[in-house]
Amino acid sequence: MNLIPSASGWLCFGKTQSNRNIRKRIEDYKRYASSGFIRALLLTVVISPVAAQSQQTTPVTISQAVREAVEKNLSLLAERYNLSVADARIVSARLRPNPVLSLYGDLLDLAGTGFNEHNMAGPPEYGIRADFIWERGQKRRYRIEVAEQEKAVARWQLLNAERSLALDVQNAFVEVLLTKETLALGEQNLESFHKIVEVSKERVRVGDLAQVELVRTQLAELQFNNAVIQAQSRLRIAKQRLQLLMGRATPSELFDVAGEMRNETLPFTFDELWRQALERRPDYQAMLRDQARSVAELRSQIAQGKVDYTVGTEFRRQQGIAGTGNSLGFFFSVPLPVFNRNQGEIARAREERQQVEARTRALEAVIRNELNAAWRQYDTARSLLARIEGEMLDQARSVLASMEYSYRAGEASLVEFLDAQRAFNDTMQGYNEARAEYARSLYLIDSVTGKEAM
Repeated sequence: MNLIPSASGWLCFGKTQSNRNIRKRIEDYKRYASSGFIRALLLTVVISPVAAQSQQTTPVTISQAVREAVEKNLSLLAERYNLSVADARIVSARLRPNPVLSLYGDLLDLAGTGFNEHNMAGPPEYGIRADFIWERGQKRRYRIEVAEQEKAVARWQLLNAERSLALDVQNAFVEVLLTKETLALGEQNLESFHKIVEVSKERVRVGDLAQVELVRTQLAELQFNNAVIQAQSRLRIAKQRLQLLMGRATPSELFDVAGEMRNETLPFTFDELWRQALERRPDYQAMLRDQARSVAELRSQIAQGKVDYTVGTEFRRQQGIAGTGNSLGFFFSVPLPVFNRNQGEIARAREERQQVEARTRALEAVIRNELNAAWRQYDTARSLLARIEGEMLDQARSVLASMEYSYRAGEASLVEFLDAQRAFNDTMQGYNEARAEYARSLYLIDSVTGKEAM
């Protein structure tokens, strides 16, 4: 059998056809090929798998999810503008006061009386003057220092926002893994009960099981099916929340994650973790930089209490009846600090410095309390996980396998089998939740101690 393409499809012809028909089919093939039909057909065949493949997404790992969130999260992108604002404040702090340029005309004959030797008015004067402000007390230096410390505070606050975001992403990632485990358990139970229903139907057919028992078995299968549907919905919601944290404004249904829940044991003691927290926590480092900023602010306000000098120079031209003349003048002015010596701002800066110190001590207490709670959560989750793995899993599997075998053999009732199935499901769900809680506790300790997530 040979195939020749045509406008309506592929034409078939056998070896018994005449050469004339063959040549005609070949001419038709050339005509359609020249018109682009074949090229379009081949292009469609080639592009279709590529287009289908492009719609698929590669599962992301926990580190990839955190990295993408730090790069694209919308709230964090807005937080980064604080660094640009701090840079602008440094530029402003480095600027010196502008000189003042004055142009003036005095004793001008604008009233029309005229200037002559009889009234001896005038002469008109024209002048240009420049005044320069001489800042005292290293005000510019302290302004720059305050602005630079504010930028350091903004940088550490940004890192603290990244730390909080990373913990949210990690918890969302664990939630996706947990819902996937729950869905897999539900699907496994549904498949198992589907087989049980088939066994029950066969036993009803041979008269070894009452019809009501079959209905109860089918009802249990429907309940497990409902559990699978609910697990699918929770998984979809968990994936959408994770994608939103990652900065993906439009969630994809093809999105998936890859990896396992963390289960390692911490090699540190509580005191070692406390020392790490004080060294690495971004919010604590930001508070320390805020202390330095408050000290610089106090020095700046004390310097502002010193008066500045104003130095000026003037060029004056007189042009009257007696002749013309040019002159120079020099000026020096200083405000008298009789009332305002910047007392209020100095007092404010002192109080603010004490306030920042109090906030630092309060933050230390908060960090220690957070670490203590995270440590207890970790210790509890580790003990619970070890207990389930060591004492409950094998027993639940053994009881379920034994009861399923007995039910298939007609030695156990459906109620006994359902009870064993529910006990196994509760044990497995508790095990999955314990694994998730243990993984969350590890991520929480990393966050409390300021460990970098990427």
